[in-house]
Amino acid sequence: MLRPTGYIDGGIAPLEEIRVPVLDRGFLYGDSVYEVFRTYAGIPFLFAEHHARLQNSARLCRMQITQSEEEIMDAIRKTVAASGAAYKAAGDDVYVRYQITRGEGPVDLFPHPDLRTRLIIIVKQIPQWPPEFYEHGVTLAIPTVRRNAVGALDPNIKGGNYLNNILGLAEARALGADDCLLLDADGMVTECSNSNIWFVLNGKLATPAAGNLSGITRRALVGELARAGRSEVERPLRADELPSATECFITSATREVMPVARLRLQDGATLDFPPGGGEHTRLARQLYSDMLARFTREHSGEAWF
Repeated sequence: MLRPTGYIDGGIAPLEEIRVPVLDRGFLYGDSVYEVFRTYAGIPFLFAEHHARLQNSARLCRMQITQSEEEIMDAIRKTVAASGAAYKAAGDDVYVRYQITRGEGPVDLFPHPDLRTRLIIIVKQIPQWPPEFYEHGVTLAIPTVRRNAVGALDPNIKGGNYLNNILGLAEARALGADDCLLLDADGMVTECSNSNIWFVLNGKLATPAAGNLSGITRRALVGELARAGRSEVERPLRADELPSATECFITSATREVMPVARLRLQDGATLDFPPGGGEHTRLARQLYSDMLARFTREHSGEAWF
């Protein structure tokens, strides 16, 4: 049976026993970077892409990771093994979050160059989203909170400070929605609290090209759409275009392709989309599902458990 398990400072223990020191900069300032990936049939999905993005996040925030990629991979594998995950025996797949903090030091904003980064790993069950999120769709709302300016905090730093997203999500929940859709100060569409957004406009798929995290799931889906002869997907997207949208869905590593049933606009008006997704959403879900089936076939010898 899969047990939620954690790793810190070389030690592995049940997740509820893992403790982060109060002087860790990740705790004090959100001074950390992280990635989340999952397994399919016991195989880590797109780990190389996730790790490359982690390294880019570190570069963008001037963090020198002191653990090697081999050390990180070894620690992740050991933590997964300690969780008791057993795909072949029990059908387990796992959610893995690994986080690098800038380390432990004085209560001082300046990150001293001699700090040693700290590796923290969480292994647990895959999030189980309510079935109605796929059968009908999630609801979104555009809050008054705006996405941090790119020049202030690059959205391609997948870091531990999520207050901007938290405030947007809290406002959206207060409006009765499941998640938020964040605009920037210029009224451009960026992303949801932790997923990328897609629309169908004038019969074509569109997902914002800037102002958001470069989603690995989104990138994989863009590739699958290109394979299918669909290439008109990434472009700047203005909020005033949204009233003409006919479909909407979101993508992330744990949500995969999830339809959106309703979007509340800035003025309180609502857009309703086909329950369970329209033609383009269903195509995206099928292409993504086909890619996962192909991935597990081609990498069947690489299962961790």
